[in-house]
Amino acid sequence: MTGAGKTISIIVPVYKAETYLKRCVDSLTGQTYKELEIVLVDDGSPDGCPAMCDAYAEKDKRIRTVHKENGGLVSAWQAGVRASSGAYLCFVDSDDWVETDMLEQMASCLSGGEKDAKEVVCCNFVINRPDRETRHYHGLAPGIYEGERLEGEVKDNLLGYENRRISMSRCMKLFSRSLVEDNMKYSNPDITMGEDISITLPALLDCRRVVIMEGALYYHYFYNEASMVHRYDAGMYKGIRILYRTIKEIFRIKGRSSGKRQAEGEYVYLLLLALKNEIRSGREGYAERVRRICNEEENRRVVERNPVKVSNQANRLLYFVLRHPARTVIKGVGAVFRVYDGRRGS
Repeated sequence: MTGAGKTISIIVPVYKAETYLKRCVDSLTGQTYKELEIVLVDDGSPDGCPAMCDAYAEKDKRIRTVHKENGGLVSAWQAGVRASSGAYLCFVDSDDWVETDMLEQMASCLSGGEKDAKEVVCCNFVINRPDRETRHYHGLAPGIYEGERLEGEVKDNLLGYENRRISMSRCMKLFSRSLVEDNMKYSNPDITMGEDISITLPALLDCRRVVIMEGALYYHYFYNEASMVHRYDAGMYKGIRILYRTIKEIFRIKGRSSGKRQAEGEYVYLLLLALKNEIRSGREGYAERVRRICNEEENRRVVERNPVKVSNQANRLLYFVLRHPARTVIKGVGAVFRVYDGRRGS
């Protein structure tokens, strides 16, 4: 069965992306799937993006432009959802691009049945760096997940793993509209790290059908070294705390019995990101900030209750710090990271 004929709305938040926007929009207007609308959300971008968005909309009737004051990524994609009309929603970031047959192939995996099928179709993605590209696949085996298989294999194992069963990015997915609209209330603009979890998690918990495509390396994620995502973030730990509370609340409201285990396991991995952010920065006082994070009472309890598996070499070092936050250990791991970063940059 197929989802052909269903309108798909592509939501593109746009901010300071004039160098990459043409590549992104061209990959969308060139889609082989024709029943689509493209919503470009200018999030108060201070460069040439607003004019570029308007020009695209004038040239192609499928494109709509939304202009708004700057409010961040969450507020931008939410504005795009409200302005869209498609039965299915797809998100693409403005510095990324997609293969021209992505939507056609993803739409062919839709059930084509009831009006609100509450389904999510997931393709895979490529991370494009200036010197190389790497292929990334969801942890779940390709296939269709429904009924008991969906409940046990998917919904009870969404979070709390070093390599997630399904990527929590809102991109590289096709969502039934209601799954996004009904869960936008959980998306907190104050979350600055892993904010996509606050929409993708509740959508997956509510869905009745998930498709993991085989192969399907359709989405290209551009690894922008200049992006804030890859710099030191002084507010990361605060954002992670907000995200953790949000995750717990989502699981509580959705009534998932495995929610506490999943939320706490995920929090351990999020803490590793917080430690990495501080240690790699080498900024004055980083060792004391790391010690404070590790020694907070709630953090210690969660780490003790939830031993996790780590295979990534950097994560092993960070996990050791998390459990043994002595100054000498922190400084030693910091030295290792600086040597590694120096070699990578040379």
